[in-house]
Amino acid sequence: MPTYVYEVILEDDEQGQVFEVTQKMSDPPLTEHPVTGQPVRRIIQAPSIGGKHIDIGNTKNISDDKLGKLGFTKYVKTDTGKYEKTVGTGPQKIHHKRD
Repeated sequence: MPTYVYEVILEDDEQGQVFEVTQKMSDPPLTEHPVTGQPVRRIIQAPSIGGKHIDIGNTKNISDDKLGKLGFTKYVKTDTGKYEKTVGTGPQKIHHKRD
């Protein structure tokens, strides 16, 4: 499953919290932060870290350790529909509410 990067939308146009969520391609994009309810947008970006091209299937290049060092928070969706943090400073678990 792909990992998507999201950013909290702040009223003053400053960059808000950036976090990652692993979702199915068929899942709709998140519109609000699963914990705080703040509006979010998906960030479209090339799959690269440190200027290097990343093969998405090659997990050694996008390890949790590297993501944490770059300041990302990564959540992985469990079988129960909840998201658990694998790295970063965000809450340990989040739950995406579907409309």
